[in-house]
Amino acid sequence: MISSEHLILKPLSHDQLVMYIKNDNSLETALKLNPTRKIISPELKEALEETILPNVADPLKNHLFSTLWSIILKAENKMIGDICFVGEPDDKGEVEIGYGTYEDFRGKGYMTEAVGCLIEWAKKQDNVKSIFAQTAKDNPASYSILKKNNFEKVGEDDNLLNWRLILIP
Repeated sequence: MISSEHLILKPLSHDQLVMYIKNDNSLETALKLNPTRKIISPELKEALEETILPNVADPLKNHLFSTLWSIILKAENKMIGDICFVGEPDDKGEVEIGYGTYEDFRGKGYMTEAVGCLIEWAKKQDNVKSIFAQTAKDNPASYSILKKNNFEKVGEDDNLLNWRLILIP
């Protein structure tokens, strides 16, 4: 678990991920949180079922790099978004992150704080040298989060911008 001024980032266990997918507030009940309105995109649901759950269940994988981390707003005792690594660091020490803020909590700086927390955690991991992220070109709020956390744009394709933060040169 990671804690900051406003947030707690909690890595979810396999059983907690199953409750998350149900989206029936059973996870909030289990974590003693107030209910939150969240929409699980088809892409996230597919990633959870096909990649995240199997990787978290694999004892040979570091589950902290495989699971979804729930972002909890301390003041309201509510889940307000999710953040994750997209697998373990590669052979060059690069790890990818992804994140999403629930609609009711967007534009308040919480994801900028959450990404900052995950960066600080990653800096303490021996095998992480850089963090990669992708954002849609038409999502300036998302890439603003990365800019505020000192990511640099390193490329793009038709729809996506690529970002990198070097932790250890």
